[in-house]
Amino acid sequence: MHTQSHTTSSDRTTPGAGPRQPDAVGERIKQAREDADLTQPQLARRAGISESLLAKVETGGRPATTTTIAAVARALAISPARLTGVSALDDGEVDTVKSLLELGRMEHGRSESDVLNRRQALAAGALTALGLPDPDAVLRRLNAQTDATVRVGPGEVNAVRAMTRVLGDAAAELGGGTARQMAVTYLHGDVSRWLQGRWTENTGRQLYAATSEMVHLIGWMNQDAGHQNLAEDYYNHAYVLAGEAGDPELACTALRGRAIRAIDLHRPALAVRLAEQCVEQARGLDPKALAYYETTLADAAALDGNRHLAMQYIAASQTHIERAADAPGASWASHFSIGRWAHHTGMILARLGDNTAAEDHLNRALDIHGLDRRRSRAIVLADLGTVRLRRDDQDGALTAWSEFLDTAAGVHSVKIRDAVVDLQARLERLNTAAANELAQRAAGAMAT
Repeated sequence: MHTQSHTTSSDRTTPGAGPRQPDAVGERIKQAREDADLTQPQLARRAGISESLLAKVETGGRPATTTTIAAVARALAISPARLTGVSALDDGEVDTVKSLLELGRMEHGRSESDVLNRRQALAAGALTALGLPDPDAVLRRLNAQTDATVRVGPGEVNAVRAMTRVLGDAAAELGGGTARQMAVTYLHGDVSRWLQGRWTENTGRQLYAATSEMVHLIGWMNQDAGHQNLAEDYYNHAYVLAGEAGDPELACTALRGRAIRAIDLHRPALAVRLAEQCVEQARGLDPKALAYYETTLADAAALDGNRHLAMQYIAASQTHIERAADAPGASWASHFSIGRWAHHTGMILARLGDNTAAEDHLNRALDIHGLDRRRSRAIVLADLGTVRLRRDDQDGALTAWSEFLDTAAGVHSVKIRDAVVDLQARLERLNTAAANELAQRAAGAMAT
């Protein structure tokens, strides 16, 4: 059985200096190493760091960088958060974005250096959880690139963006659970190595922007697969990376991800606050991006029971989406189409009780957009059946739900799963021959 050793005063003293107390991270690293029954040389070899560096970190002789923390965590097969001791909310999630949003109010009356230190501390806390570099690395690493062995240029940046598109297409077609592990592996393998490589400042900022898009995609994949806590962490990281890249649209999109997550968890006040921040920061962006965020605010307001605010932003988002270019651009928000707007708006109207207008919008989404992605089309069909049932169109509802089950086959998404569960409950209440037949199909879908 392993017995925990006690640190003596000689362990904490250096020649010519008073006692040095290890910082909390150093203590946690030492404790985790001892729990794993490893010596310092053994852990250093596993982590790919020098034994002297590990000894200094454990005894407080040197603060642990995010890179060192990530390497040690990987070597011990534990979460970096266990070593950093990042505080948690009541649901166990790091609320870095909330802290960043409130930073503006906290900054009043503080010196510029205090503000900078506060922002860097918050950002580094978020990035540490995934083992990514601290956010000032774009500038700081320019002064220490002689240690970098990997040269990074536009080719690597384009590779990240290309992989994000490929994996995003797969997830949009077959659900977030389909390619999630592949995306995570690529991020922690190739992308993390490039982030620690050698590049110019301009290439570095582009790399951070491309990484923000990939991290956001993984957040969405986790959310669509039902891993809400992980989704929160990735959205936080995407926000910080976008800020380091100087890309306001990517930062707003990460905020929107958090707002949508709050809507899904039925936290209306939080959803409205995040969506309002998102819209406010998006002023001056492309009309399509602004419509994307305004629709989210309308949805949050409807969930909160604020009909006036919801209708205000439905109108504003319609104005902007109709002014936007049809062809999607390279960013996440630029893929928000008139068809997706019609679907989201239809469900907002349904939430407000206007089922006639809701059905019109859902039919429009199917007709004008086509919704060629199976996951997207299946979700609209499930929603359309529900709205038709509310309008006492039972035959129309059963028709939409039948097509939904056909389209959803093979799609791995928590939204699809939840739609099937809701469908089963509604069909049970109908208790007709046609409904019972469809219920059997739904049960088969859940079984597979």
